[in-house]
Amino acid sequence: MLLLLPALLASCGVQSTRTQEPEPDEIPISYITSGGNAQSTSIMEELTAKYATNQPQIVFEYEELGSTELPSKLQLLAASNDLPVMFSYPSGKPLLQFIESGAVLDLSDLFDELGIRNKLLPSAVDLLTALVEGKGLYALPLEMNIEGFWYNKKLFAELDIPEPSTWSDMTKAADRFLEAGIQPFALAGKEKWPITRLINAYLIRKIGPDAMQRVDQGQLRLTSPEFVEAAEEIKRMSSKGYFGLDANKVDFKQATDLFLNGQAAMFYSGSWSLRDFDNEERNRIGADQIGFFSIPLVQDGKGKSSEYPVNAGLTASFSKEAYNEQVGQWIKFVFENYGDYASGKGMITGFRVTEADEATPLNRMIQQKLDSVTKGALWFEALFTTKEQRTAWENAQLLVAGPDYTSMQYMSDLQAAIDEQSE
Repeated sequence: MLLLLPALLASCGVQSTRTQEPEPDEIPISYITSGGNAQSTSIMEELTAKYATNQPQIVFEYEELGSTELPSKLQLLAASNDLPVMFSYPSGKPLLQFIESGAVLDLSDLFDELGIRNKLLPSAVDLLTALVEGKGLYALPLEMNIEGFWYNKKLFAELDIPEPSTWSDMTKAADRFLEAGIQPFALAGKEKWPITRLINAYLIRKIGPDAMQRVDQGQLRLTSPEFVEAAEEIKRMSSKGYFGLDANKVDFKQATDLFLNGQAAMFYSGSWSLRDFDNEERNRIGADQIGFFSIPLVQDGKGKSSEYPVNAGLTASFSKEAYNEQVGQWIKFVFENYGDYASGKGMITGFRVTEADEATPLNRMIQQKLDSVTKGALWFEALFTTKEQRTAWENAQLLVAGPDYTSMQYMSDLQAAIDEQSE
């Protein structure tokens, strides 16, 4: 599965920057990616142009494929040992086949050798390593998203509610907003995944950031009390009206607009929402009225407020066969500067930022949060198969729809789907 934000990559036609064979003295840096990765591709192209002022033989070439075409083409190229220098590929379990065949570079070792390991955020390294069963760092976080609760500062101030630090504080605040006639949370239940994101939020505070990894490894079962408690809490919040009358009819755009129009006090989402928050036409409450807090602590929980759910969008991996010293020097220059350069373009990445003057205030705030993350957590379905993911999503709507479908049923059905896949 791709490390996707819920806004999935749009399919696009094949594009390429070059059609002719390279000149004899040129050193091409070939890249195959998705059109959904256009902004990071543009940044690498611009940085290569800067690098080429002293190394004119280096030429950056890229090919953009539709998101459904991308994996199949790369599999064919890998089979013939003809992978490009750099490529985007599903960086979870699908990448394992390339790792196990020795086709891709271990970037942890490489970045150490190049002296730029400190440019990577530890939370990004933890995430991408966890997604390949701890085998190493084989993909770069060209973008990075952190999740938590956005809130309307004005509404909180009007009711004299402080920023919540515990889950109990947050639900007490929700009760206050209900009493004042304000919907506490915007939730895009129609999209399904925002419901499981909330279940996961509670879980990583109750069990810890490695909760879903332990499920994947067979160390925990979803029918254990902590998992049922997490589902029950989100069901309870729905039954109290925290998410409005029928969240399952609300899509992500509508949920975003509820928050940006001042009709909902809080909104669980990720830093991918920054582009909406910084859009003056959509944002009616003003960017300066938007705050952000980490998932609150749960009573008797093992999670810490410095641990956040994170994901890395579409990543970049490197062919071991195509690597040479010239490629290494290009990597050193581009990714030594990538974090600062991308920040100036309004992007959040998995690279450290030392100069953020051109970034928006919200962008700078989230970058600071990312810099302080001590451990990244996976999202709920990160290690699920397609069938398991579908079960989690479809049944999540039943969970919040009413009393008939219980929290134990939800977790039992999902565990049964996992057990069936492992037989």
